[in-house]
Amino acid sequence: MISRRCLLFLLLLFFILKSEASDQLIFRYHECGNFTGDSAYQINRDTVLELIYSDKKIDYGFYNFSYGEGPDKINAIGFCRGDINQEECRGCLKKSATLLTDRCGEQKEAIGYYDLCILRYSNDSIFGIMETKTSKYFDMEGKTVGNDAFNQTLIDLLDELKSVAIDGDSRKKFAEKSVKVMNESSSRSDVNDTIYGLVQCTPDLSKQECTECLDSAFGNFSRWCMKGCMYLGPSCSFRYDIVPFFQSIFNNTESPAPQPSKVIAPALSPKPRKGKSRKITTAIAIVVAVVVAGILVMGICIYFERRKSRPEFEGQGKNEDESEAETGDDLKVGDLLQFDFETIRIATSNFSDANKLGEGGFGTVYKGTLPDGQDIAIKRLANNSKQGETEFKNEVLLTGKLQHRNLVKLLGFCLQKRERLLIYEFVSNKSLDYIIFDPIKRADLNWERRYKIIKDIARGLLYLHEDSRLQIVHRDLKTSNILLDDELNPKITDFGIAKLFDANQTHGMTSTVIGTYGYMAPEYIKHGEFSIKSDVFSFGVIILEIVCGRRNTKIRDGDNTEDLLDMAWKNWKAGTSSDIVDPILEQGLNKNETMRCIHVGLLCVQEDIDVRPTMSSVLLMLNSTTFPLPEPSEPPFLMQPKRALSISLSEQYSGPTKSTDSGSGSQFTQGSTSKSSVTDQ
Repeated sequence: MISRRCLLFLLLLFFILKSEASDQLIFRYHECGNFTGDSAYQINRDTVLELIYSDKKIDYGFYNFSYGEGPDKINAIGFCRGDINQEECRGCLKKSATLLTDRCGEQKEAIGYYDLCILRYSNDSIFGIMETKTSKYFDMEGKTVGNDAFNQTLIDLLDELKSVAIDGDSRKKFAEKSVKVMNESSSRSDVNDTIYGLVQCTPDLSKQECTECLDSAFGNFSRWCMKGCMYLGPSCSFRYDIVPFFQSIFNNTESPAPQPSKVIAPALSPKPRKGKSRKITTAIAIVVAVVVAGILVMGICIYFERRKSRPEFEGQGKNEDESEAETGDDLKVGDLLQFDFETIRIATSNFSDANKLGEGGFGTVYKGTLPDGQDIAIKRLANNSKQGETEFKNEVLLTGKLQHRNLVKLLGFCLQKRERLLIYEFVSNKSLDYIIFDPIKRADLNWERRYKIIKDIARGLLYLHEDSRLQIVHRDLKTSNILLDDELNPKITDFGIAKLFDANQTHGMTSTVIGTYGYMAPEYIKHGEFSIKSDVFSFGVIILEIVCGRRNTKIRDGDNTEDLLDMAWKNWKAGTSSDIVDPILEQGLNKNETMRCIHVGLLCVQEDIDVRPTMSSVLLMLNSTTFPLPEPSEPPFLMQPKRALSISLSEQYSGPTKSTDSGSGSQFTQGSTSKSSVTDQ
């Protein structure tokens, strides 16, 4: 007999599924800014938002209103995707207005993004102004990769759609189309992908502004997306996918009488269905979901009801192998493999010293070769590492869900009795600190390569903070946790102490401070407070280390002792920043880029967390030679431990050194053993 609790759960599940399935709008994200407690402004805001979603005069999906006077004046824009009808547009804007006023109740600026509409308001003028600062990319088909034929077809499609959209008038700048991908090896189009594409700009932009907005959007999507991508920005947006998403494909809805701009008709797209077909499909999906979920829950309930009388339900009768199997099941993520220990033992020649790459607080890292010839790196948890057990699970659960060219790829893991192994792609050129601080090897990193490494690390960090499906704070970013592949492309590694943030979480607190001195932000050292801005601080230190070719440790020059941040600040104030640039970079050095990097590095290591830029701003600063940079203030005192070793200038280029600190931070640095961790209970 099924218990009452199971029946109650089934009933609750039914209503949840029914409620979620009936809501076809997908909310992506929002941002708020500029606090205000002014009730007059809030009244004006509510008034203008209601005007937008209740207005029935404008039928092109673009609504621009202003309301109020002086400091209480509010400007608002509602913008819907060009393929939806008026009723859907106003419904989307109404939901967005409700959400924004709830989440940004006492702030003067807000923007919210649904798949089908964008709503924004501000006390500043926003009409006719091209803006990209709150834009985001969403990977719609993250597990599939396009081939050359797919990529070329996609580029041609987006260029065609852009040309049509920018030629739109003041009512609509929108285009959509679908095309078949024809592989060179096949003459049959029906066995290849169809790409569905859609682009649009807000109609208040000029042709030139629309072009600039879309060019900016197209220029970056390949870093974040594969066979499906959606870009949402305040002034323009685009989407492409290998599955139909146009509303015109699912609904035979009449378009507004006047055609504001040319729309490319979907080529080779599915046959339009009648308006009721979508409702029928949705209803069927709801019923199937509820029935399947109900059967599943009933099965689970019956299973546990029967197990209650068995001693092993309370954990009795389990052997070590069974416990490991359950742990392995808990850790399965995406496409990660659970490797057999014997396979890894053979791949590493029984974990021989000849295959050892490095050691750290986690344990030892080995190189291995699988039977198919693939090289791998294996991180082996030390048997006496209690902290490593937690870090092992943390790294599997976090890293297994991340896919980015500037992050080391986790291939799988292994659990057998007391053995805990993490298996990664092998990165041949070891860690950045192994090269950048070596007096001979660092000559391989000319300025062009160093500048690219800086920007690529920034892209990987931006992915962790803003562009992945998770928001992750690394907490131990440093040069020894940056690996370099065959082409010297950087890859961020070691997520053992990383933290996953909720959607609305801005910071976290801990009583156990784990990290590396010289890279930890002051608020983390003093108060255990960490956030994405803590990683920004660490990144600022890395920039200065790469430019200067020196570690951020105490440097003794005669009777004076200072760290790299002190040195960089003093030379910046004195106008002699060129004196701290790695002298080996004399040939081929771009002085403007090096000075800009030092400037950005100092901005990242500001003591005031609110003054430090976000990684999206950092990338903009690094990629633009004209973007104005604010003046930095003096970096904070780094609170080095008394037992930390001070090294002379002559030792700066002596390569990695082992730390005597006893810590519990994890380490995955191929070839580097430099680690300094502290636990503050």
